[in-house]
Amino acid sequence: MADRTSVDAHLARVLALLAPLRSRADELVPLPEALGRVTAADLVSPIDLPPFRNSQMDGFAVRAADVASAPVSLPIAGEVAAAPGTPAALRPGTAVRIMTGAPVPEGADAIVPVEDALTTNESVSIARSRTVGEYVREAGSDLPAGSVVVPTGVRLASRHLGALAASGLASVPVRSRVRVAVLSTGSELVAPGSPLGPGQIPDANGVALAAAVRSAGAEVVLEGRVTDTAAELEALLEAALAVGADLVLTSGGVSMGEHEVVRELLEPHGAVVDVLAMQPGGPQALATWNGVPVVCFPGNPVSSQLSFEIFVAPSLRELAGLPAPVREPRVLESGLRSIAGRRQFLRGRRTRGGGVTTVAGPGSHLVAALAASDVLIVIPEDVVELGAGDSVETWEL
Repeated sequence: MADRTSVDAHLARVLALLAPLRSRADELVPLPEALGRVTAADLVSPIDLPPFRNSQMDGFAVRAADVASAPVSLPIAGEVAAAPGTPAALRPGTAVRIMTGAPVPEGADAIVPVEDALTTNESVSIARSRTVGEYVREAGSDLPAGSVVVPTGVRLASRHLGALAASGLASVPVRSRVRVAVLSTGSELVAPGSPLGPGQIPDANGVALAAAVRSAGAEVVLEGRVTDTAAELEALLEAALAVGADLVLTSGGVSMGEHEVVRELLEPHGAVVDVLAMQPGGPQALATWNGVPVVCFPGNPVSSQLSFEIFVAPSLRELAGLPAPVREPRVLESGLRSIAGRRQFLRGRRTRGGGVTTVAGPGSHLVAALAASDVLIVIPEDVVELGAGDSVETWEL
């Protein structure tokens, strides 16, 4: 249809609607809550790592000069455990029993591992000489104080949290997460797992969109479901604002038929309701509700999920500091046909050697086929037929 709006034009409208979200400030979060968040600044250690000279082994702290003529026997002058406090300095010509991680006494400059020593109650026999610094961890040998532990733009994993904790950092600055409400509409919807009556279906959109929001680095602050009743939808929108949603996503209720509750409620408030030159996912809408952007997807589950990936996920990932999904050319394993004037987003699966094959057909209800896919195959509007061996653009799911 010549009067359908292009995908690119609608994407531009979505980007303009979401532009105010870019002014959100970074957040300072407690370290245990920072897993998966993206650093908003270079994180610098205020202390040396390790913070003091310590032993790498269970054994004996000695002066290397005292064991240079090994084999030798040295009296054991004491013991140093991995515990608070400063040990007494090591006297020349003696050894001190020491535990892994314990501070190395002043004067000691080498550690003899316990397995290389023969002890009596009062002395230790050492069979060979030791070099200065052997099995001694110097202060700052891992990282000196004032150095960057984790740079900006890193998504924090457990290994990063461990290093930050070792540096004594209790909280870290991270990119803020957009707070999103996910609203499903449709009188036919019931919670997954509920008994199905005649004409009822499980609400796949709510679960899938909420999961997609989290995967894109945002936070779901409300998940709700309403029947095709404008008053219910209005109440749920108000509830979304009450919990601080920065963005509302809806599914269903934007087509051209009757009982389209999203159109019914939002169009009188200035919503842009449109049909795009794409398949699946033609019906789309955009609105604001008391200043909060509302992006409205079709109700068919594949259309809803793909619409999120196309129009919203890139912005949320960018705002969260996450990398964009991989988009790369691949070679078709078999030919396909497309619809003139529509941008097709076909489900596909990558094959060895840089190939891709389609998974099922273009139907917007084929959720199992979407689950079996790992890419979208993007067919431009002006392409109606492609053959095996032709190159196509693919988007990683």
